[in-house]
Amino acid sequence: MARVLLVDDDHRLAQLMERLLKPEGFQVESVTDGLQGARRACSEVFDLIILDVMLPGLDGFEVLRRIRAQGEVPVIMLTAKGADNDRVVGLELGADDYLPKPFNPRELVARIKAVLRRSDGGAHARRASILGAGGVELDPARREVRVDGEAVHLTTTEFDLLRCFLRYPGQVLSRDALMDMLRGVGYAAYDRSIDVHVKNLRAKIESDTRNPRRIKTVWGTGYMFAADDGEDDG
Repeated sequence: MARVLLVDDDHRLAQLMERLLKPEGFQVESVTDGLQGARRACSEVFDLIILDVMLPGLDGFEVLRRIRAQGEVPVIMLTAKGADNDRVVGLELGADDYLPKPFNPRELVARIKAVLRRSDGGAHARRASILGAGGVELDPARREVRVDGEAVHLTTTEFDLLRCFLRYPGQVLSRDALMDMLRGVGYAAYDRSIDVHVKNLRAKIESDTRNPRRIKTVWGTGYMFAADDGEDDG
């Protein structure tokens, strides 16, 4: 049974999510303030965390910072409708997905299942050969990444994005193509989300993010993962 922590001060949402998720095999636990949410998220084992931005005590961004300092548990953020900057900040801090309020609760359930499917690297992971290029090695079965021989910890979305690049080294991939591979065709994505995730990924696998030698920007088109360690301009 997957264990989900809901950090939101809306008691009605907590009750609704428990009603919707329990029949699907999820155990839902909820807290109503940021400080308690951060404490539980950092001291207990959860399969996924649903985190509201607007919280008493600590706001959702600070809670997410503390979560990411401890580990890579998948996080879905709930943002106010139209608060585009909140979405960007959440993605930059390492959120795996976001959903603006108000939302259809069943859409949240669908997002939860999608994120968990992507993050499941245990018994349900399909065996796959190690992918590698440009000094980067990715083990899909163990969900492990090494850069120049050193282990690097990525969020679920960063890992899946890197896997997309390593499957097609030297090939230009559009933002739409990357989003389709990550979320599925027809996913209504926030148009800057891929750029934010690429920025986060570069920060972890590039020695110089201003002149990246692995993930190249192809202006007006998308991105390309360089197949070698050449020092050409990014």
